[in-house]
Amino acid sequence: MAKFDEVSTCPVARSLDVIGDSWSLLIVRDAFEGIRRFGEFQSKLGVSRSVLTQRLRALVDNGILLSRPAADGTAYREYQLTAKGIDLFHVIVALGQWGENHLFAPKEKHSRWLDRKKKQPVRKLQLRSADGRLLGVKDVVGQKADGTVVDEEL
Repeated sequence: MAKFDEVSTCPVARSLDVIGDSWSLLIVRDAFEGIRRFGEFQSKLGVSRSVLTQRLRALVDNGILLSRPAADGTAYREYQLTAKGIDLFHVIVALGQWGENHLFAPKEKHSRWLDRKKKQPVRKLQLRSADGRLLGVKDVVGQKADGTVVDEEL
Protein backbone atom coordinates (compact mmCIF):
# COMPACT_ATOMS: atom_id res chain seq x y z
CA MET A 1 0.00 0.00 0.00
CA ALA A 2 3.07 2.23 -0.02
CA LYS A 3 2.98 5.17 -2.40
CA PHE A 4 6.71 4.95 -2.96
CA ASP A 5 8.88 1.97 -3.77
CA GLU A 6 9.37 0.08 -0.49
CA VAL A 7 13.06 -0.26 -1.24
CA SER A 8 13.50 3.46 -1.84
CA THR A 9 16.73 4.69 -0.32
CA CYS A 10 15.42 8.25 -0.17
CA PRO A 11 14.54 9.19 3.42
CA VAL A 12 12.24 11.98 2.20
CA ALA A 13 10.19 9.53 0.09
CA ARG A 14 9.95 7.05 2.96
CA SER A 15 8.89 9.81 5.37
CA LEU A 16 6.24 11.13 3.00
CA ASP A 17 4.87 7.62 2.65
CA VAL A 18 4.11 7.65 6.39
CA ILE A 19 3.26 11.28 7.19
CA GLY A 20 2.92 12.95 3.80
CA ASP A 21 -0.75 13.82 3.90
CA SER A 22 -2.02 16.94 5.64
CA TRP A 23 -4.42 15.12 7.98
CA SER A 24 -1.65 12.97 9.48
CA LEU A 25 0.55 15.96 10.23
CA LEU A 26 -2.38 17.89 11.68
CA ILE A 27 -3.21 14.94 13.93
CA VAL A 28 0.41 14.86 15.10
CA ARG A 29 0.32 18.64 15.64
CA ASP A 30 -2.82 18.30 17.74
CA ALA A 31 -1.31 15.42 19.72
CA PHE A 32 1.53 17.81 20.66
CA GLU A 33 -1.19 20.18 21.90
CA GLY A 34 -2.65 17.52 24.19
CA ILE A 35 -5.49 16.14 22.06
CA ARG A 36 -5.91 12.45 22.91
CA ARG A 37 -9.36 11.17 21.93
CA PHE A 38 -10.98 10.46 18.58
CA GLY A 39 -13.83 12.89 19.19
CA GLU A 40 -11.42 15.66 20.19
CA PHE A 41 -9.39 15.19 16.98
CA GLN A 42 -12.57 15.13 14.90
CA SER A 43 -14.01 18.21 16.56
CA LYS A 44 -10.81 20.24 16.28
CA LEU A 45 -9.93 19.19 12.73
CA GLY A 46 -13.40 18.90 11.20
CA VAL A 47 -12.30 15.74 9.41
CA SER A 48 -14.72 12.94 8.52
CA ARG A 49 -14.89 9.90 10.81
CA SER A 50 -13.68 7.57 8.06
CA VAL A 51 -10.64 9.68 7.15
CA LEU A 52 -9.74 10.18 10.80
CA THR A 53 -10.08 6.46 11.47
CA GLN A 54 -7.78 5.66 8.54
CA ARG A 55 -5.16 8.24 9.53
CA LEU A 56 -5.14 7.27 13.22
CA ARG A 57 -4.82 3.58 12.29
CA ALA A 58 -1.91 4.34 9.96
CA LEU A 59 -0.16 6.49 12.59
CA VAL A 60 -0.56 3.67 15.13
CA ASP A 61 0.56 1.02 12.61
CA ASN A 62 3.65 3.09 11.81
CA GLY A 63 4.55 3.52 15.47
CA ILE A 64 3.93 7.29 15.61
CA LEU A 65 0.94 7.07 17.96
CA LEU A 66 0.06 4.52 20.60
CA SER A 67 -3.60 3.60 21.11
CA ARG A 68 -4.57 2.62 24.63
CA PRO A 69 -7.66 2.47 26.85
CA ALA A 70 -8.69 5.86 28.23
CA ALA A 71 -7.06 6.77 31.53
CA ASP A 72 -10.45 7.51 33.10
CA GLY A 73 -11.62 3.91 32.71
CA THR A 74 -14.29 4.68 30.09
CA ALA A 75 -14.68 2.63 26.92
CA TYR A 76 -12.90 5.32 24.91
CA ARG A 77 -9.42 4.95 23.43
CA GLU A 78 -6.70 7.55 23.76
CA TYR A 79 -3.84 8.26 21.40
CA GLN A 80 -0.42 9.21 22.66
CA LEU A 81 2.72 10.16 20.77
CA THR A 82 5.46 7.54 20.88
CA ALA A 83 9.17 8.40 20.85
CA LYS A 84 8.99 8.10 17.05
CA GLY A 85 6.08 10.55 17.04
CA ILE A 86 7.84 12.96 19.37
CA ASP A 87 10.75 12.98 16.91
CA LEU A 88 8.39 14.75 14.47
CA PHE A 89 8.40 17.84 16.70
CA HIS A 90 11.09 19.62 14.67
CA VAL A 91 9.19 18.83 11.45
CA ILE A 92 6.02 20.43 12.85
CA VAL A 93 7.97 23.46 14.10
CA ALA A 94 9.82 23.82 10.77
CA LEU A 95 6.55 23.72 8.80
CA GLY A 96 5.03 26.29 11.16
CA GLN A 97 8.03 28.59 10.86
CA TRP A 98 8.00 28.27 7.08
CA GLY A 99 4.30 29.19 7.14
CA GLU A 100 5.02 32.19 9.39
CA ASN A 101 7.62 33.42 6.90
CA HIS A 102 5.67 32.86 3.70
CA LEU A 103 1.92 32.56 4.28
CA PHE A 104 0.96 35.45 6.54
CA ALA A 105 0.83 39.19 5.98
CA PRO A 106 3.41 41.13 8.04
CA LYS A 107 1.02 42.17 10.85
CA GLU A 108 -1.40 39.24 10.57
CA LYS A 109 -1.97 37.27 13.77
CA HIS A 110 -0.95 33.61 13.79
CA SER A 111 0.07 30.81 16.09
CA ARG A 112 3.69 30.43 17.12
CA TRP A 113 5.93 28.42 19.41
CA LEU A 114 7.05 29.96 22.71
CA ASP A 115 9.83 29.03 25.09
CA ARG A 116 7.90 27.53 28.02
CA LYS A 117 10.19 29.13 30.62
CA LYS A 118 10.64 32.64 29.16
CA LYS A 119 7.37 32.87 27.15
CA GLN A 120 9.35 34.32 24.24
CA PRO A 121 9.11 33.13 20.61
CA VAL A 122 11.57 30.37 19.78
CA ARG A 123 14.38 31.04 17.30
CA LYS A 124 14.12 29.81 13.76
CA LEU A 125 15.38 26.27 13.36
CA GLN A 126 18.88 26.13 11.97
CA LEU A 127 20.95 23.48 10.25
CA ARG A 128 24.43 23.13 11.70
CA SER A 129 27.49 21.12 10.77
CA ALA A 130 29.01 18.58 13.13
CA ASP A 131 31.42 21.29 14.32
CA GLY A 132 28.62 23.80 14.91
CA ARG A 133 28.87 25.99 11.80
CA LEU A 134 25.57 27.38 10.48
CA LEU A 135 24.77 25.78 7.11
CA GLY A 136 22.63 27.02 4.23
CA VAL A 137 21.47 25.34 1.03
CA LYS A 138 24.77 26.18 -0.72
CA ASP A 139 26.77 24.50 2.07
CA VAL A 140 25.17 21.05 1.85
CA VAL A 141 25.27 18.24 -0.72
CA GLY A 142 23.30 15.02 -0.77
CA GLN A 143 24.82 11.57 -0.84
CA LYS A 144 22.73 8.74 -2.25
CA ALA A 145 22.81 5.24 -0.76
CA ASP A 146 25.06 4.08 -3.60
CA GLY A 147 27.64 6.72 -2.66
CA THR A 148 26.79 9.13 -5.48
CA VAL A 149 27.06 12.73 -4.36
CA VAL A 150 24.40 15.13 -5.63
CA ASP A 151 26.13 18.49 -5.84
CA GLU A 152 23.88 20.77 -7.82
CA GLU A 153 24.30 24.35 -6.72
CA LEU A 154 21.11 26.41 -6.54
